Amino acid sequence: MIARPFCIPALLAAALLQACASERIILLPQPDGTPSAVVVESKGRSVVLDQPYAVAEVSGRRIEKQVTDAASVEVRYKAVSEALPPRPRSFVLHYEFGTTKLTAQSRGRIDEMLDEIKRLPAPEIIIIGHTDQIGVDSVNDALSLKRAEAVAQLLKAKGIDPRSIETVGRGKREILVKGRPGVPEEKNRRVEIRIK
Repeated sequence: MIARPFCIPALLAAALLQACASERIILLPQPDGTPSAVVVESKGRSVVLDQPYAVAEVSGRRIEKQVTDAASVEVRYKAVSEALPPRPRSFVLHYEFGTTKLTAQSRGRIDEMLDEIKRLPAPEIIIIGHTDQIGVDSVNDALSLKRAEAVAQLLKAKGIDPRSIETVGRGKREILVKGRPGVPEEKNRRVEIRIK
């Protein structure tokens, strides 16, 4: 068994472990390199896998922790890996202050994002708009939603099915960089596009 912490719920993993006589759980790295972990439990015992390619071999009441590597996983689980759906991708686009106008650098990422979307047979796209910390909540909420909807319109104009797109505005609730009060921060003026 290969465990990706973002797609195998703990209860499912526990149920699978109880139903099988022997299992192997491998923690794969996240696509973006962010840390992750999974707890493997069986019959009152548990082990934490918190490094890429950490392995838990489970047999009855015994859980043995080991380590493998990318090449070994590729060889052993090639057929499984090829059968998995593509991992979700994320794109981040940034905006000029107080507007729905993309920065020049972000405009340059549009084609890459479109190529990724068109590669999928039935994409699901979530577009989340954000603002920096300047201004009142009501204005930032409206602006963040307008930013998300502007990206959705751009995708629709490029032939992406509108039914596959969901938009939401988060205002200044989920900032990336905590700056000084009253100072604009470009990294917070963004839209996240999550594609799966």
